[in-house]
Amino acid sequence: MSTINIKRVKTSEIELKDRLVSIQRVAKVTKGGRTFSFSAIVVVGDEHGVVGYGLGKAKEVTEAIAKGIDDAKKNLVKVPIINNTIPHEQIGKFSGGFVFLKPAANGTGVIAGGAMRAVLESAGVHNVLAKSKGSSNPHNVVKATVSALSQLRDAHTVAQQRGISLGKVFNG
Repeated sequence: MSTINIKRVKTSEIELKDRLVSIQRVAKVTKGGRTFSFSAIVVVGDEHGVVGYGLGKAKEVTEAIAKGIDDAKKNLVKVPIINNTIPHEQIGKFSGGFVFLKPAANGTGVIAGGAMRAVLESAGVHNVLAKSKGSSNPHNVVKATVSALSQLRDAHTVAQQRGISLGKVFNG
């Protein structure tokens, strides 16, 4: 049974804020010299439980960012947030990127590194402890973080899937 909980969201209904996670200049060496292009990874979110990421490539930085934003708006997922934190601990993995997310008490803040911080803040998580283990490549870290967030389930979802009452989820 798959535990992945991906809920697609329509972009027309919400106002999204974008964050640039990383930008790389790539050089292609040809007979006439080097040709430069740029790749940008962008995270968009409404800071109320919706987040997505995208990759844009172009000859100019602004075009690459714009393409990344358009791509990110196509890959939005809904994240359950309870009391400004995540409902439970979760591990996310993508290729060499391996991340660990843990709920935190109110007032803790987002304890996370660069690429993970952008994803968590765009999702609207205000208190979380996070650790990136494995690859530090921003592409893999962002994808692993979104993977971990999409696997989160709140108590209502668990009760619905098991066909039991909400009280029985907590008390057994």
